Amino acid sequence: MTSFSDLNLNPKVLKAVTEAGYETPTPIQAGAIPHALEGRDVLGIAQTGTGKTASFTLPMITALARGRARARMPRSLVLCPTRELAAQVAENFDTYAKYVKLTKALLIGGVSFKEQDALIDKGVDVLIATPGRLLDHFERGKLILTDVKVMVVDEADRMLDMGFIPDIERIFGLVPFTRQTMFYSATMAPEIERITNTFLSNPARIEVARQASASETIEQRLLQFKPTRRDTSAKDKRQMLRSAIEAEGEGCTNAIIFCNRKVDVDIVAKSLKAHGLNAEPIHGDLDQSHRTRTLDGFRDGSIRFLVASDVAARGLDIPSVSHVFNYDVPSHAEDYVHRIGRTGRAGRSGVAISIAVPSDDKYLGAIESLIETTIPRAELPWTPAGGGSQDRGDAGAEDKTEDRGGSRSRSRGTRRRGGRDRDAESSAADSPAKAQEAPVDTVPDEPPRERSGRGRPVRERGGRDRDRGDRGDRGRVVGMGDHLPDFIALSFDERRGRPAAQPTPDAQDAPSAAADTADQDAPAAAVEAVEAVEAQAKAEAPKPKRTRRRKKVEAEAVQDPAPEAQPAVEDSAAPEATDTDA
Repeated sequence: MTSFSDLNLNPKVLKAVTEAGYETPTPIQAGAIPHALEGRDVLGIAQTGTGKTASFTLPMITALARGRARARMPRSLVLCPTRELAAQVAENFDTYAKYVKLTKALLIGGVSFKEQDALIDKGVDVLIATPGRLLDHFERGKLILTDVKVMVVDEADRMLDMGFIPDIERIFGLVPFTRQTMFYSATMAPEIERITNTFLSNPARIEVARQASASETIEQRLLQFKPTRRDTSAKDKRQMLRSAIEAEGEGCTNAIIFCNRKVDVDIVAKSLKAHGLNAEPIHGDLDQSHRTRTLDGFRDGSIRFLVASDVAARGLDIPSVSHVFNYDVPSHAEDYVHRIGRTGRAGRSGVAISIAVPSDDKYLGAIESLIETTIPRAELPWTPAGGGSQDRGDAGAEDKTEDRGGSRSRSRGTRRRGGRDRDAESSAADSPAKAQEAPVDTVPDEPPRERSGRGRPVRERGGRDRDRGDRGDRGRVVGMGDHLPDFIALSFDERRGRPAAQPTPDAQDAPSAAADTADQDAPAAAVEAVEAVEAQAKAEAPKPKRTRRRKKVEAEAVQDPAPEAQPAVEDSAAPEATDTDA
């Protein structure tokens, strides 16, 4: 069996490794360290929790043991996708390099630029950074990358998921071409394969396990259930999570609970705390100091449950995690491998429990296809109240459809279009005598009017009744009912104080006689009518408005009542008329 002493490491590094309690290297370490010490490019593919961090940290410290870094010019560069993973790499570097005089700097978000600039100005041998913060320092002119001799990209597939590939390509263009490059990842996506072919030169490929395979020390379980109703599915899911935790009992010493969304992380953490469970959330929206404080509390055991997003699925090296709960089934199959890899690390046993609803079937199919195994279905620790809710839901949907079709409810009566009751029609059909005795809504001395299908009188275009004419009957105005005020029935002539023109009884009873006399008296009647109209118009003509000039003329006429005494004014106003009279 290979030991660390057989890997040609620096004696000071071997001393630190022995003090850390490690004697035998893992398969990825045994395969990658010899090639890294030779200066070759390395492409390492291994499942999470197999010691990939030490496989590039140990040979890097051995290679950098000689020499000294200059100001703002780091000698090596390690890129990590998350702050937590970068902080963990920095901790491993401190552990293995405590007997070697090497300096390091950690460039991550959430920390003051001033402190990081002070470290860079002194010169660092190892620069551990996230891509975004590294480019920020470079654009501010605080960093020079032309002296980088070793470059490591950790969790390259996670870089792809988080959209860091353009930044990675830009950083590769800033470092020297003659460098040693090491790529480490748990999965190898086609995009990662393209980058490795572009930036790695004849790499040594070390694949110690099948890509995206779960560790054999992890017991996987799946809890599939159907929520009672759609609006209570989230509540049922949280109850299922609490029941699963209670079913594990004392065997669940601590656990990481993964959610797909940040908002669900906060909700689940508050729900667990409300039910007496010691839980804290961690996700990307929290301050770095809060995230660090939460992780420290989870490591030292003061926090039992860590509710996290996928930001914590990579880089959390906590060997004693007993359980992992997938509150949400991950939408990417690769994330499932990384999530459950937080437990069962370093040869320990662990349990991974996933909670799934019917909408997660497609994600489960992708996960089982990736890991090439079927996740065992476990017995539910809690059953939602009212099993067979799907049948009730379907029945309720049929009831709603029936209501939309015509009847709102049986208690309100069955109605049809037009607003009349079917029951009333059927009763009228059963008793024709009663139907004949029913009063008809008609005007006295007037035949019944034709009605439309909605029960309203049929009107011609323009809104007038067919049988009423323009103004309707004098005794009743359409729309006013039987209680008509007297002033509305008055004609315009009666309102002005004149007698209204009323037809004579003879004209109503004998229309033929009226027609005969109308032919004889037509000319005289027409002349009299015209004269009457002219006289009335003259009498009702408005008087001219008295203007200021007219008042002055009237005043002068009062002072001098004999206008004949002043003909000169008129003559001057009309000289032509004067010449004619002469």
